[in-house]
Amino acid sequence: MKKLTLLSACVMAVVLVSSCSSGTTANAGGGTASSCDATTKAPDTYKVRFDTSKGAFVVEVHRDWAPNGADRFYHLTSCGFYNEARFFRVVPGFVVQWGINKDPKVSEQWREKTIEDDPVKESNVRGSITFATSGANSRTTQLFINLANNARLDGMGFSSFGIVTEGMEVVDQLYSAYGETPNQGAIQTQGNEYLKAQFPQLDYIKSTKVE
Repeated sequence: MKKLTLLSACVMAVVLVSSCSSGTTANAGGGTASSCDATTKAPDTYKVRFDTSKGAFVVEVHRDWAPNGADRFYHLTSCGFYNEARFFRVVPGFVVQWGINKDPKVSEQWREKTIEDDPVKESNVRGSITFATSGANSRTTQLFINLANNARLDGMGFSSFGIVTEGMEVVDQLYSAYGETPNQGAIQTQGNEYLKAQFPQLDYIKSTKVE
């Protein structure tokens, strides 16, 4: 399994895995996670509403910031890929990460569906959303929202494509007591069955809606 390591100012290792999956749950736009259209060009700007177990937040996407990332996010949120996905890694003052689907069979389908890197045009400021990566041209489905100004990530190639415009207080309150304990390999192979059994208090996405 590919893993991505980030180093903070105090040399803290950060592991972000880029792969995803989802079952048959569709969002308001219809479709299923296993049949996401990965070819449609996203609008120049669009918003996505996340309804979560903690409340709602809205992300505004700017395609000119990172076209490949914006297109992939549009595809996945349009077909309900992230529905029921857990926020499995929450590090206060750093990032909240998600993007591994509830269904390991769907995760497997997307593991090698990588997109090319986008040049970094916008900094990883607080509230910005960025795809995780395990190296050059390796982004798939995992994402993180910056909980602080993490400009150091800019030089590592993490290209943000949007920013939270509503509900950042909800993002700040996502359950964080488990820290980085959930095993990403186990999430990939067992999906929500593993997370529900071992980390039942994790917050999760109920639905996404492109606006």
